[in-house]
Amino acid sequence: MIDNRKLSDPEQAMEILNRIANASNVVVSGRILGPLSEEIVRQALDLIQERHPRLNSRIVGDLDNLRFETGAKKIPLRVVDKHHEEQWQEIVLKELNTQIESSEVLLRAILIQDQELGKNSASHLIITTNHAISDGLSSTHLYSEFLSYCSKVASGEPLVPVSSLSALPSVDELLPPSTRGFRGKINTLLYLLQLQLKLLWHRPETLEKNKSVPLDSLTSGNIYRSLDADFTEQLVNRCRQEKTTVQGALCAAMMFAAARKIRPQQKTRVSCRSIVNIRKYLKQVVGNENMGIMASGVDSFHTLETNTSFWELARDVIQQLKVGLKGDSIFIDMLLSRKFIEILMSRPSQANLTVAVSNIGRVNIPKVYGQFELSEISFVASQPTLRGCFFAAVVTFEGKMFLHFPFAMPSVSQETMETVVDSALSYLDDASKGRSTVLK
Repeated sequence: MIDNRKLSDPEQAMEILNRIANASNVVVSGRILGPLSEEIVRQALDLIQERHPRLNSRIVGDLDNLRFETGAKKIPLRVVDKHHEEQWQEIVLKELNTQIESSEVLLRAILIQDQELGKNSASHLIITTNHAISDGLSSTHLYSEFLSYCSKVASGEPLVPVSSLSALPSVDELLPPSTRGFRGKINTLLYLLQLQLKLLWHRPETLEKNKSVPLDSLTSGNIYRSLDADFTEQLVNRCRQEKTTVQGALCAAMMFAAARKIRPQQKTRVSCRSIVNIRKYLKQVVGNENMGIMASGVDSFHTLETNTSFWELARDVIQQLKVGLKGDSIFIDMLLSRKFIEILMSRPSQANLTVAVSNIGRVNIPKVYGQFELSEISFVASQPTLRGCFFAAVVTFEGKMFLHFPFAMPSVSQETMETVVDSALSYLDDASKGRSTVLK
């Protein structure tokens, strides 16, 4: 099947980062119980490549003429022996900072194999995708689909020819008419004017950042945390009582932590970007199984002072998010992706996001796949351009919450980020348990 076309603006933005910042990847990692072997993974990768036409694509052309072209190489697989339980985190960090050779292939896989395979084996499988063709949600569903193929291969079930999905058209074709033509230009101009006025009025601050570090010298750091089922359930219930959402609570906890690091005991102006899945807002239904970058963002602005209420802040985030989801703002933001990336590359001081949260919520995928059981799953994306931003990638699976906090090094130090992450989770713990819920 031929699915050649020019990259859309958000796809171009991610591929530009891939080439100039040396990585623009979405990394999904899962812990899998059962006898997962190299042979099983290899066959499942071939099937998943047959299933998704974009995995048969590569990206060719210069930065002004980027396009998908059918003819990708076979998905590469690397197998390493597992030596300790945290080894997968080390490999995820390396994957965040290793460029995908997009002129050859757009996905790769690593199997961290238990040295004694059996039904009680625990392996980690890491799948890294070029961000131009996938987001956190579609990458997670791709992972589940891949495990389904592993199950079929392991069972010896005859593998009938895989039915290929249709590749998504350019996102421009899926957006409302109000984002195109003369009307679209007017709406884009109004959006930019409103955004500039908000930034001038609020002037949000960020964590420490070294503006002199060139983009090609930045790397993605990463901190991983998980919250057990009891903690997660308590947080969800508390959010319901407070008439807000987990998204609001995560944003509030991270803004509290960032504000206290930026300006202790003083008024701090902050901003928070909530990453939004736009699939349900499109004129054509796009399922979670369809690979593509279908994520936009809504920014909220806040002034934090001593005794600012945690739950009032969480509700304010969600209120501003609801307003931002009305109209065409989330679509226009996507269409400006390339322009925003170019600005951040040329003028790093323009990075004015304090906090960003990509929370795909409770993922509706199975736990058991024949002989295999998925006990953990998480995702994270490279973040080389968001200097000074406190970012979280969050997924809830089987009642547990898994969080990655990627950051741009050395703009923000490992020590600073460790401190801020621990502080945010402490605020979240206090709030979920009804303890002190004001900024101290």
